[in-house]
Amino acid sequence: MARCVRRAFLWGEDHLTGTNYEHRKAWVVERLEELVSMFAIDVCVYAVMSNHYHVVLHVDRQACDNWSDTEVLQRWTLLFTGPLLVQQFLAGVPLDKASQNRVSEFVEEYRNRLQDISWFMRCLNEHLARKANEEDGCKGRFWEGRFKSQALLDDAALLTCMAYVDLNPVRAGLAKMPEDFDYTSLQLRIRQWNKSRKEAAPCQTPMLKPLCIQGQKKDTAIPFALADYLELVDWSGRAVRDDKRGAIEYSLPPILQRLGVDPEEWLKTLRPKGQHFTQAIGRVGALREFAETLGQKWVQGLSASQRLFVG
Repeated sequence: MARCVRRAFLWGEDHLTGTNYEHRKAWVVERLEELVSMFAIDVCVYAVMSNHYHVVLHVDRQACDNWSDTEVLQRWTLLFTGPLLVQQFLAGVPLDKASQNRVSEFVEEYRNRLQDISWFMRCLNEHLARKANEEDGCKGRFWEGRFKSQALLDDAALLTCMAYVDLNPVRAGLAKMPEDFDYTSLQLRIRQWNKSRKEAAPCQTPMLKPLCIQGQKKDTAIPFALADYLELVDWSGRAVRDDKRGAIEYSLPPILQRLGVDPEEWLKTLRPKGQHFTQAIGRVGALREFAETLGQKWVQGLSASQRLFVG
């Protein structure tokens, strides 16, 4: 998650000045689409709000490791010019052994960066900040600080954060249902799903990592069925609204039962003052293992995890 400096509404309508910045939300989506085509990082969900945005990312290390040296350099030079040796290598200029070894070092460095979330977010936020500052004719900080992130340690954690992001506009009172709000991944998925049903075509959404559909390989898709996920978000979206509390009792999505998620705690987690996790989200065992990798005895969120993930 990244938020504008001083929490100013620099992506929406600034009620103080009356200036409308809604058009900038499209910049976020366009830049995400560009970066996905260059990095070994997929976008699972996103939501662009008026003064911040949320995004859930998946690092595809296997795909990155399988790229040839030339492909790594070609992808990186779409982002940055690169040193002269790299430009010569890509142009087919003969290089001596020392130069070839230096190019190989660049390849490994760039391969690591192309699967690094920090570099992905840097290329996203710097681009957006420069573009907004240029439009405003000003200089200085656009973001309040470095982006905030949490590790998603298992499928239940992934599902929780995906729904949290897709329901952000509903919880903020900006839309009655999540599909009503522009610049969210859920609206994009629903539109593509409706289009695919009418045209009897595969439900492929550009830029987004696909949810499982019939015949979809699970190792290349998010491990939840598209229909199940849409049902879950629809149910949750109705339930988190104050005037729809009765909806909690009806049509409990089976995906929660399969993943061992407590439905009441699930809805509390999706509310603005829900369960608080910090560095990571996941089941208790996954959180404890994560704490060990950090050299710590515990991480915040163990109690919340025990209540939320009961299976």
